[in-house]
Amino acid sequence: MSTTLNSKELTLVYDGSTSEGKKALAYAYSLAPRVNKQDVNEVSLSSTFVRQVVKQLNLRPKDLLNRAHPYYQAHVRGRDLDMEGWLHVVVRNPQLWKAPVALLGDRAVLCEPASLIYTLAEAQRKAQ
Repeated sequence: MSTTLNSKELTLVYDGSTSEGKKALAYAYSLAPRVNKQDVNEVSLSSTFVRQVVKQLNLRPKDLLNRAHPYYQAHVRGRDLDMEGWLHVVVRNPQLWKAPVALLGDRAVLCEPASLIYTLAEAQRKAQ
């Protein structure tokens, strides 16, 4: 199941206030004519959407988190949470995401560094 409505539309979940977020957005526009921008400072992500993103990335929710972030260190570090608990942390604290996430069709990539977004285009070309 794809998180995007259109297989030709690239969805980018990013923090527009960070340099990595801005780079990923610029790369996204160089890859796809249509970019569905999901700036975590402007939109609320649903737990269903985040669950699907995690599934497409083949990661655990806590793998999306920047463990060096001061909020993580003060409020999350050392907590033993189940899958739903980690999803809750990820949804409620999008500023903790360690990198932008790009989705295209049924593929997703954690853009760490931002230039990894180009692997989506390569995968898309190989699939066609």
